[in-house]
Amino acid sequence: MRFRRALAVALTLFACAPGLAAQTGAPVVAAASDLKFALEEAAAQFRKVSGREVKLVFGSSGNFYRQIEQGAPFQLFMSADENLVFKLAGAGKTEDRGALYATGRIVLFARSGSPLSVDAELAGLKSAVAGGTIRRFAIANPEHAPYGRAAQQALSKLGLWESLKGRLVLGENVSQAAQFAASASAEGGIFAYSLALSPQVAKLGTFVLIPENLHEPLRQRMALVTGAGESARAFYRYLQAREAREIFKRYGFTLPGE
Repeated sequence: MRFRRALAVALTLFACAPGLAAQTGAPVVAAASDLKFALEEAAAQFRKVSGREVKLVFGSSGNFYRQIEQGAPFQLFMSADENLVFKLAGAGKTEDRGALYATGRIVLFARSGSPLSVDAELAGLKSAVAGGTIRRFAIANPEHAPYGRAAQQALSKLGLWESLKGRLVLGENVSQAAQFAASASAEGGIFAYSLALSPQVAKLGTFVLIPENLHEPLRQRMALVTGAGESARAFYRYLQAREAREIFKRYGFTLPGE
């Protein structure tokens, strides 16, 4: 229970309330939850070099898309699915079609003590499903979380979706899926490589990268929401600079142009 509580704290999701920007004086950034550890580090560095603050709110890209459509007070949207940014740009909700900032990967994760073994060929997963040793398996909800959709695609290509779908524990976003996979809630799961690389999660189990050809590319794009202020613009520029790119790279993201 102790490690579960620690992980829950590490993966705390922040709720965005109306008027938050006015209360803090900082622009609110709506960020896909796979960015939690990387973006917190980048924001801390941005504060050191610029003296400016940003408020980070993490959740599923699909939910943020709907909130921005309805006028939520975000100034920057960092989506795990670039198509959501394109849709908002077409509706005039963002200043333009933004910039690709990273491409993500997914991993198969097994918590410590789990009967699930992880390997590059995913033979352990197939064996565990066939043997019925997996009672619960965690992914993000594919209906609104891009990483959940990628997990569904991978499981379908492996011929495991039908066997597993009745045993799924669905996270509201990929951070919650990671929390479930690393706790007693499940024997394992599929979630973002960037979360698996964080010390808070890596110490709780083992993981392996899932081959990229098993799912559509997780092309992640950001854009300034229409009416964004100067601090949000400065952070947007900073995230495309060398220092921020190095942070993303350390958390397993593939960067545009590399």
